[in-house]
Amino acid sequence: MTANRTTLRVALLVAPILLSLLITAVLVLAVGKDPIEVMTAILEGAFRNSNAIAGVVNFWIPLTFACLGLVITFTAGLWNIGVEGQMMMGAVFASWAARTIVLPTPLLIPIEIVLAMAGGAFWGVLVGVLRVRLGVNEIFGGVALNALASVIVIYLISGPWQPPEGGSAQSTPPFPAESLLPEMSPEFPVSLLALVLALVIILTVYFALRGTRWGLNLKATGKNPRSALLLGVPTTQTALSAFIVCGAIAGIGGAYRVLFTFDSLRPLPSGGIGFLGLLVVLMVANHPLIAPIVGFVFATILAGSTRLRVVLQLDQSLAEVLQGFVVLLVLMANGLRGRILSSPRSSPEVVQEQPAPTTVTSAAEAASHE
Repeated sequence: MTANRTTLRVALLVAPILLSLLITAVLVLAVGKDPIEVMTAILEGAFRNSNAIAGVVNFWIPLTFACLGLVITFTAGLWNIGVEGQMMMGAVFASWAARTIVLPTPLLIPIEIVLAMAGGAFWGVLVGVLRVRLGVNEIFGGVALNALASVIVIYLISGPWQPPEGGSAQSTPPFPAESLLPEMSPEFPVSLLALVLALVIILTVYFALRGTRWGLNLKATGKNPRSALLLGVPTTQTALSAFIVCGAIAGIGGAYRVLFTFDSLRPLPSGGIGFLGLLVVLMVANHPLIAPIVGFVFATILAGSTRLRVVLQLDQSLAEVLQGFVVLLVLMANGLRGRILSSPRSSPEVVQEQPAPTTVTSAAEAASHE
Protein backbone atom coordinates (compact mmCIF):
# COMPACT_ATOMS: atom_id res chain seq x y z
CA MET A 1 0.00 0.00 0.00
CA THR A 2 2.83 2.37 0.92
CA ALA A 3 4.62 1.62 -2.35
CA ASN A 4 1.44 2.39 -4.28
CA ARG A 5 1.03 5.72 -2.49
CA THR A 6 4.63 6.65 -3.19
CA THR A 7 4.28 5.75 -6.85
CA LEU A 8 1.10 7.81 -7.10
CA ARG A 9 2.71 10.86 -5.48
CA VAL A 10 5.75 10.68 -7.77
CA ALA A 11 3.60 10.17 -10.85
CA LEU A 12 1.36 13.13 -10.04
CA LEU A 13 4.44 15.28 -9.48
CA VAL A 14 6.40 14.31 -12.58
CA ALA A 15 3.57 13.81 -15.09
CA PRO A 16 2.35 17.46 -15.14
CA ILE A 17 5.87 18.76 -15.74
CA LEU A 18 6.48 16.30 -18.57
CA LEU A 19 3.08 17.07 -20.08
CA SER A 20 3.71 20.83 -19.96
CA LEU A 21 7.05 20.33 -21.68
CA LEU A 22 5.33 18.21 -24.34
CA ILE A 23 2.64 20.84 -24.98
CA THR A 24 5.25 23.58 -25.23
CA ALA A 25 7.30 21.44 -27.59
CA VAL A 26 4.27 21.04 -29.86
CA LEU A 27 3.80 24.82 -29.90
CA VAL A 28 7.46 25.30 -30.77
CA LEU A 29 7.21 22.77 -33.59
CA ALA A 30 4.11 24.58 -34.85
CA VAL A 31 6.19 27.72 -35.44
CA GLY A 32 8.94 25.77 -37.18
CA LYS A 33 11.54 25.64 -34.42
CA ASP A 34 13.36 22.79 -32.69
CA PRO A 35 12.22 22.30 -29.05
CA ILE A 36 15.66 21.05 -28.06
CA GLU A 37 17.23 24.23 -29.42
CA VAL A 38 14.71 26.28 -27.43
CA MET A 39 15.52 24.55 -24.14
CA THR A 40 19.23 24.79 -24.91
CA ALA A 41 18.89 28.51 -25.57
CA ILE A 42 17.05 29.02 -22.26
CA LEU A 43 19.71 27.13 -20.30
CA GLU A 44 22.51 28.95 -22.10
CA GLY A 45 20.81 32.26 -21.38
CA ALA A 46 20.60 31.45 -17.69
CA PHE A 47 24.03 29.83 -17.21
CA ARG A 48 26.23 31.09 -20.05
CA ASN A 49 28.54 33.00 -17.67
CA SER A 50 28.83 34.13 -14.06
CA ASN A 51 26.89 37.34 -14.66
CA ALA A 52 23.98 35.39 -16.17
CA ILE A 53 23.96 33.02 -13.18
CA ALA A 54 23.98 36.05 -10.90
CA GLY A 55 20.88 37.31 -12.71
CA VAL A 56 19.09 34.06 -11.92
CA VAL A 57 20.13 34.23 -8.26
CA ASN A 58 19.12 37.89 -7.98
CA PHE A 59 15.61 36.99 -9.15
CA TRP A 60 15.51 33.88 -6.97
CA ILE A 61 16.36 35.69 -3.72
CA PRO A 62 13.27 37.97 -3.49
CA LEU A 63 11.10 35.18 -4.93
CA THR A 64 12.29 32.91 -2.11
CA PHE A 65 11.42 35.50 0.52
CA ALA A 66 7.94 35.85 -0.96
CA CYS A 67 7.47 32.07 -1.10
CA LEU A 68 8.56 31.49 2.49
CA GLY A 69 6.22 34.17 3.78
CA LEU A 70 3.35 32.70 1.79
CA VAL A 71 4.08 29.20 3.11
CA ILE A 72 3.22 30.56 6.56
CA THR A 73 -0.09 32.19 5.62
CA PHE A 74 -1.13 29.28 3.40
CA THR A 75 -0.41 26.88 6.25
CA ALA A 76 -2.87 28.93 8.30
CA GLY A 77 -5.44 28.61 5.51
CA LEU A 78 -5.10 32.25 4.44
CA TRP A 79 -4.84 33.46 0.83
CA ASN A 80 -2.41 36.32 1.29
CA ILE A 81 -2.85 37.96 -2.12
CA GLY A 82 -1.51 41.15 -0.50
CA VAL A 83 2.06 39.83 -0.54
CA GLU A 84 2.81 42.14 -3.50
CA GLY A 85 1.85 45.18 -1.43
CA GLN A 86 3.89 43.88 1.50
CA MET A 87 6.96 43.65 -0.73
CA MET A 88 6.33 47.18 -2.01
CA MET A 89 5.98 48.63 1.48
CA GLY A 90 9.15 46.85 2.53
CA ALA A 91 10.81 48.55 -0.42
CA VAL A 92 9.37 51.95 0.61
CA PHE A 93 10.57 51.68 4.21
CA ALA A 94 14.03 50.52 3.10
CA SER A 95 14.16 53.36 0.57
CA TRP A 96 13.33 55.91 3.26
CA ALA A 97 16.22 54.64 5.37
CA ALA A 98 18.58 54.66 2.38
CA ARG A 99 17.66 58.25 1.54
CA THR A 100 17.50 59.65 5.07
CA ILE A 101 19.86 57.90 7.46
CA VAL A 102 23.57 58.66 7.18
CA LEU A 103 25.63 55.88 8.71
CA PRO A 104 28.44 53.55 7.62
CA THR A 105 27.31 50.56 5.58
CA PRO A 106 27.73 47.95 8.37
CA LEU A 107 25.34 49.94 10.57
CA LEU A 108 22.94 51.20 7.91
CA ILE A 109 22.19 47.89 6.17
CA PRO A 110 20.72 46.17 9.29
CA ILE A 111 18.54 49.23 9.94
CA GLU A 112 17.25 49.12 6.35
CA ILE A 113 16.45 45.42 6.63
CA VAL A 114 14.65 45.84 9.95
CA LEU A 115 12.62 48.79 8.61
CA ALA A 116 11.74 46.79 5.49
CA MET A 117 10.47 43.99 7.71
CA ALA A 118 8.47 46.52 9.73
CA GLY A 119 6.93 47.98 6.57
CA GLY A 120 5.95 44.59 5.21
CA ALA A 121 4.62 43.46 8.58
CA PHE A 122 2.56 46.65 8.93
CA TRP A 123 0.96 46.11 5.51
CA GLY A 124 0.40 42.46 6.35
CA VAL A 125 -1.31 43.17 9.66
CA LEU A 126 -3.67 45.57 7.89
CA VAL A 127 -4.91 42.64 5.78
CA GLY A 128 -5.20 40.57 8.94
CA VAL A 129 -7.15 43.20 10.86
CA LEU A 130 -9.52 43.68 7.94
CA ARG A 131 -10.07 39.91 7.93
CA VAL A 132 -10.40 39.03 11.60
CA ARG A 133 -12.01 42.24 12.88
CA LEU A 134 -14.08 43.57 9.98
CA GLY A 135 -14.82 40.36 8.09
CA VAL A 136 -13.20 41.54 4.84
CA ASN A 137 -11.94 38.52 2.92
CA GLU A 138 -8.15 38.56 2.73
CA ILE A 139 -8.27 38.27 -1.06
CA PHE A 140 -10.23 41.50 -1.46
CA GLY A 141 -8.33 43.27 1.29
CA GLY A 142 -5.01 42.18 -0.19
CA VAL A 143 -5.90 43.34 -3.70
CA ALA A 144 -7.01 46.74 -2.38
CA LEU A 145 -3.84 47.19 -0.33
CA ASN A 146 -1.70 46.12 -3.28
CA ALA A 147 -3.23 48.92 -5.34
CA LEU A 148 -2.80 51.41 -2.49
CA ALA A 149 0.86 50.45 -2.04
CA SER A 150 1.46 50.96 -5.77
CA VAL A 151 -0.14 54.42 -5.60
CA ILE A 152 2.03 55.35 -2.62
CA VAL A 153 5.18 54.30 -4.50
CA ILE A 154 4.25 56.36 -7.56
CA TYR A 155 3.38 59.36 -5.36
CA LEU A 156 6.76 59.23 -3.64
CA ILE A 157 8.66 58.88 -6.91
CA SER A 158 6.85 61.70 -8.68
CA GLY A 159 6.46 63.87 -5.56
CA PRO A 160 8.61 64.13 -2.42
CA TRP A 161 11.37 61.82 -3.68
CA GLN A 162 11.52 63.06 -7.26
CA PRO A 163 14.89 63.78 -8.90
CA PRO A 164 16.33 67.31 -8.49
CA GLU A 165 15.78 68.09 -12.17
CA GLY A 166 12.01 67.76 -11.79
CA GLY A 167 9.09 65.39 -11.55
CA SER A 168 9.50 61.88 -12.92
CA ALA A 169 7.48 58.70 -12.64
CA GLN A 170 10.45 56.52 -13.59
CA SER A 171 12.47 56.26 -10.37
CA THR A 172 13.98 58.15 -7.49
CA PRO A 173 17.59 59.34 -7.74
CA PRO A 174 20.09 56.54 -7.07
CA PHE A 175 20.62 55.82 -3.40
CA PRO A 176 23.96 56.62 -1.73
CA ALA A 177 26.56 53.92 -2.23
CA GLU A 178 26.89 53.25 1.51
CA SER A 179 23.17 52.37 1.71
CA LEU A 180 23.34 49.62 -0.93
CA LEU A 181 23.91 45.93 -0.34
CA PRO A 182 27.51 45.09 -1.32
CA GLU A 183 28.04 42.55 -4.08
CA MET A 184 30.34 39.56 -3.93
CA SER A 185 32.37 40.63 -6.94
CA PRO A 186 31.93 42.38 -10.32
CA GLU A 187 32.04 38.95 -11.98
CA PHE A 188 29.29 37.60 -9.71
CA PRO A 189 27.14 40.56 -8.61
CA VAL A 190 25.07 38.93 -5.88
CA SER A 191 24.63 40.06 -2.28
CA LEU A 192 26.18 37.48 0.02
CA LEU A 193 24.26 38.92 2.98
CA ALA A 194 20.90 38.48 1.24
CA LEU A 195 21.83 34.98 0.08
CA VAL A 196 22.78 33.92 3.61
CA LEU A 197 19.67 35.56 5.02
CA ALA A 198 17.49 33.66 2.53
CA LEU A 199 19.06 30.35 3.54
CA VAL A 200 18.64 31.17 7.24
CA ILE A 201 14.96 32.01 6.78
CA ILE A 202 14.38 28.81 4.77
CA LEU A 203 15.64 26.74 7.69
CA THR A 204 13.88 28.91 10.28
CA VAL A 205 10.49 28.58 8.59
CA TYR A 206 10.99 24.85 8.11
CA PHE A 207 11.79 24.17 11.77
CA ALA A 208 9.20 26.68 13.03
CA LEU A 209 6.43 24.87 11.17
CA ARG A 210 7.65 21.42 12.20
CA GLY A 211 8.92 21.86 15.74
CA THR A 212 7.15 24.73 17.51
CA ARG A 213 3.78 25.24 19.12
CA TRP A 214 3.22 28.25 16.86
CA GLY A 215 3.70 26.05 13.81
CA LEU A 216 1.25 23.52 15.22
CA ASN A 217 -1.27 26.32 15.82
CA LEU A 218 -0.87 27.47 12.22
CA LYS A 219 -1.54 23.96 10.92
CA ALA A 220 -4.51 23.43 13.21
CA THR A 221 -5.99 26.78 12.18
CA GLY A 222 -5.50 26.01 8.52
CA LYS A 223 -6.96 22.51 8.76
CA ASN A 224 -10.11 23.35 10.68
CA PRO A 225 -10.36 26.71 12.49
CA ARG A 226 -13.54 25.81 14.35
CA SER A 227 -12.09 22.62 15.77
CA ALA A 228 -8.83 24.42 16.56
CA LEU A 229 -10.74 27.05 18.52
CA LEU A 230 -12.57 24.40 20.52
CA LEU A 231 -9.21 22.79 21.34
CA GLY A 232 -7.91 26.06 22.75
CA VAL A 233 -5.92 27.38 19.78
CA PRO A 234 -5.99 31.21 19.72
CA THR A 235 -7.11 31.36 16.10
CA THR A 236 -7.40 35.14 15.87
CA GLN A 237 -3.89 35.73 17.18
CA THR A 238 -2.56 32.90 15.04
CA ALA A 239 -4.04 34.39 11.87
CA LEU A 240 -2.69 37.85 12.66
CA SER A 241 0.76 36.45 13.46
CA ALA A 242 0.80 34.63 10.11
CA PHE A 243 0.12 37.88 8.26
CA ILE A 244 2.73 39.75 10.29
CA VAL A 245 5.49 37.19 9.78
CA CYS A 246 4.67 36.79 6.08
CA GLY A 247 4.72 40.55 5.58
CA ALA A 248 8.04 40.88 7.40
CA ILE A 249 9.70 38.20 5.28
CA ALA A 250 8.22 39.58 2.05
CA GLY A 251 9.42 43.05 3.05
CA ILE A 252 13.01 41.79 2.94
CA GLY A 253 12.40 40.73 -0.65
CA GLY A 254 11.19 44.24 -1.45
CA ALA A 255 14.25 45.73 0.20
CA TYR A 256 16.50 43.55 -1.94
CA ARG A 257 14.88 44.89 -5.08
CA VAL A 258 15.56 48.53 -4.23
CA LEU A 259 18.86 48.15 -2.36
CA PHE A 260 20.52 45.85 -4.86
CA THR A 261 18.59 45.13 -8.07
CA PHE A 262 17.59 48.74 -8.86
CA ASP A 263 19.66 50.91 -6.43
CA SER A 264 16.59 53.17 -6.31
CA LEU A 265 12.82 53.05 -5.83
CA ARG A 266 10.84 52.38 -9.00
CA PRO A 267 7.15 51.87 -9.76
CA LEU A 268 5.96 48.37 -8.84
CA PRO A 269 9.30 47.42 -7.23
CA SER A 270 7.96 43.94 -6.48
CA GLY A 271 7.86 43.22 -10.22
CA GLY A 272 5.06 40.64 -9.89
CA ILE A 273 7.34 38.38 -7.84
CA GLY A 274 4.73 38.08 -5.11
CA PHE A 275 2.13 36.70 -7.52
CA LEU A 276 4.68 34.23 -8.90
CA GLY A 277 5.38 33.19 -5.31
CA LEU A 278 1.69 32.41 -4.88
CA LEU A 279 1.84 30.02 -7.82
CA VAL A 280 5.02 28.38 -6.58
CA VAL A 281 3.62 27.77 -3.09
CA LEU A 282 0.41 26.36 -4.53
CA MET A 283 2.46 23.99 -6.68
CA VAL A 284 4.56 22.65 -3.82
CA ALA A 285 1.63 22.36 -1.37
CA ASN A 286 3.27 24.60 1.26
CA HIS A 287 6.58 22.73 1.57
CA PRO A 288 9.18 25.31 2.71
CA LEU A 289 12.15 23.28 1.48
CA ILE A 290 10.72 22.52 -1.96
CA ALA A 291 9.43 26.03 -2.67
CA PRO A 292 12.94 27.55 -3.07
CA ILE A 293 13.92 24.73 -5.46
CA VAL A 294 10.87 25.23 -7.67
CA GLY A 295 11.40 28.98 -7.41
CA PHE A 296 14.94 28.55 -8.75
CA VAL A 297 13.58 26.61 -11.73
CA PHE A 298 11.18 29.45 -12.54
CA ALA A 299 13.96 32.02 -12.09
CA THR A 300 16.09 30.02 -14.53
CA ILE A 301 13.33 29.86 -17.14
CA LEU A 302 12.48 33.55 -16.88
CA ALA A 303 16.10 34.73 -16.89
CA GLY A 304 17.13 32.39 -19.69
CA SER A 305 14.18 33.28 -21.90
CA THR A 306 15.83 36.57 -22.85
CA ARG A 307 18.14 34.49 -25.02
CA LEU A 308 15.29 33.23 -27.22
CA ARG A 309 14.90 36.43 -29.20
CA VAL A 310 18.64 36.74 -29.81
CA VAL A 311 19.32 33.15 -30.82
CA LEU A 312 16.06 31.84 -32.31
CA GLN A 313 14.02 35.00 -33.03
CA LEU A 314 11.34 33.76 -30.64
CA ASP A 315 9.56 36.01 -28.16
CA GLN A 316 10.60 35.44 -24.56
CA SER A 317 6.92 35.12 -23.62
CA LEU A 318 7.30 31.49 -24.70
CA ALA A 319 8.88 30.90 -21.30
CA GLU A 320 5.78 32.35 -19.66
CA VAL A 321 3.66 29.93 -21.70
CA LEU A 322 5.74 27.03 -20.37
CA GLN A 323 5.45 28.44 -16.85
CA GLY A 324 1.68 28.76 -17.18
CA PHE A 325 1.25 25.19 -18.38
CA VAL A 326 3.43 23.86 -15.55
CA VAL A 327 1.43 25.74 -12.92
CA LEU A 328 -1.97 24.78 -14.37
CA LEU A 329 -1.17 21.11 -14.76
CA VAL A 330 0.53 20.77 -11.38
CA LEU A 331 -2.46 22.40 -9.67
CA MET A 332 -4.78 20.00 -11.49
CA ALA A 333 -2.60 17.09 -10.38
CA ASN A 334 -2.65 18.34 -6.78
CA GLY A 335 -6.43 18.52 -6.90
CA LEU A 336 -6.60 15.00 -8.29
CA ARG A 337 -4.25 13.76 -5.60
CA GLY A 338 -6.37 15.40 -2.92
CA ARG A 339 -9.51 13.73 -4.24
CA ILE A 340 -7.81 10.33 -4.39
CA LEU A 341 -6.30 10.57 -0.91
CA SER A 342 -9.53 11.79 0.64
CA SER A 343 -11.74 9.18 -1.04
CA PRO A 344 -13.57 6.68 1.22
CA ARG A 345 -11.21 3.94 0.09
CA SER A 346 -8.21 5.78 1.47
CA SER A 347 -6.98 4.60 4.82
CA PRO A 348 -6.83 7.02 7.77
CA GLU A 349 -3.06 7.02 7.47
CA VAL A 350 -3.27 8.27 3.90
CA VAL A 351 -5.74 11.01 4.76
CA GLN A 352 -3.41 12.29 7.47
CA GLU A 353 -0.57 12.62 5.02
CA GLN A 354 -2.29 14.97 2.60
CA PRO A 355 -0.95 18.54 2.65
CA ALA A 356 -2.65 21.39 4.46
CA PRO A 357 -5.51 22.68 2.32
CA THR A 358 -5.05 26.03 0.69
CA THR A 359 -8.64 27.15 0.85
CA VAL A 360 -10.10 30.57 1.46
CA THR A 361 -11.37 29.38 4.85
CA SER A 362 -9.52 31.41 7.46
CA ALA A 363 -9.14 31.41 11.18
CA ALA A 364 -11.22 34.54 11.37
CA GLU A 365 -14.40 32.58 10.69
CA ALA A 366 -13.80 30.67 13.87
CA ALA A 367 -12.42 33.65 15.77
CA SER A 368 -15.79 35.36 15.58
CA HIS A 369 -17.05 32.78 18.07
CA GLU A 370 -14.44 33.61 20.69
